Amino acid sequence: MRVKECMCEDVCFVTSDATIKEVAKIMADNQVGAVPVCDEKNQVLGFVTDRDIVLRAVSTGKDTAKTKISDIMSSEIIKTTPDTKLEDASDVMCINQVRRLPVIENNKIVGILSMGDLARNNDVESKEVGKVVENICQCDFKSKNCH
Repeated sequence: MRVKECMCEDVCFVTSDATIKEVAKIMADNQVGAVPVCDEKNQVLGFVTDRDIVLRAVSTGKDTAKTKISDIMSSEIIKTTPDTKLEDASDVMCINQVRRLPVIENNKIVGILSMGDLARNNDVESKEVGKVVENICQCDFKSKNCH
């Protein structure tokens, strides 16, 4: 099975000049926890999660009404393509400990693959989903490096 058969194709995205507050509202309105940051040609510049907003903005006292999302987005994007095998995409999620993968084709966003998409797909074995969750949620308590 390929990513394109499992991914969510209805992706909302924002531009880099959107404020953190605007992005948080878009996430709330669309009930999503992550959005790609794109230019006017839908080319992906970065990716931001609800966790990024909390850890990089709210907890540091940034003014969410004035601070641009480009100030806190991740510009190193861990991604996949629509034709990638689902097992390979889930391996990428495990290795990088991410819950969502932007699906990019010709440098444009075409979808997002999430742990929920994997869990809802009948063709994905439950042990594969369990492997992804286990690897994403690993915690090294000695170093307090928890994900």
